[in-house]
Amino acid sequence: MDLNHLVGGAVNGAVFALIAVAAARWTRHLLAAVLVVAGLFYVWFALEASTNAWWLAAELAGAGIYGYAAVRGVRGSAWWLVGGWALHPVWDVAVHYTGPGRAFAPEWYTISCLTYDLMVAGVAAIAILVGTHLTDAPSPARNATVVAPLRGAAGCTCTAHCCAMEACAS
Repeated sequence: MDLNHLVGGAVNGAVFALIAVAAARWTRHLLAAVLVVAGLFYVWFALEASTNAWWLAAELAGAGIYGYAAVRGVRGSAWWLVGGWALHPVWDVAVHYTGPGRAFAPEWYTISCLTYDLMVAGVAAIAILVGTHLTDAPSPARNATVVAPLRGAAGCTCTAHCCAMEACAS
């Protein structure tokens, strides 16, 4: 393993994670999007190497796993994002550094990704544990729904807005 790639991945991961945490409104989305992209890079590498359909399917399945963690992390607990980032190094090392994916995945990427992923997972976990905005579950989007009365509203003077059901007492 090249020490420069290990250190570079850790530094880049820390910088990205700190920027993502600082961007309070977009933290979950940034962490999720980059997690998915990190998994999709292996799909790209497989396509570039013209691997067989089974291997491409395995890479897409891996990207799907990280995509699932990303969606769950955006919509629910941020621990899903931490889990996805913490699990991704297993994919990097077991499948692409020491496993059969070594045939097409660049060594510099797998090594850098190892420390990058762990650093992002660590910073995100610390952000949750110290009680930042990642601690709170996201609130569902509230769309204002405008409901117009269906009948009889023209002559009604009550404030109960019951005219839509013709139950106005006035």
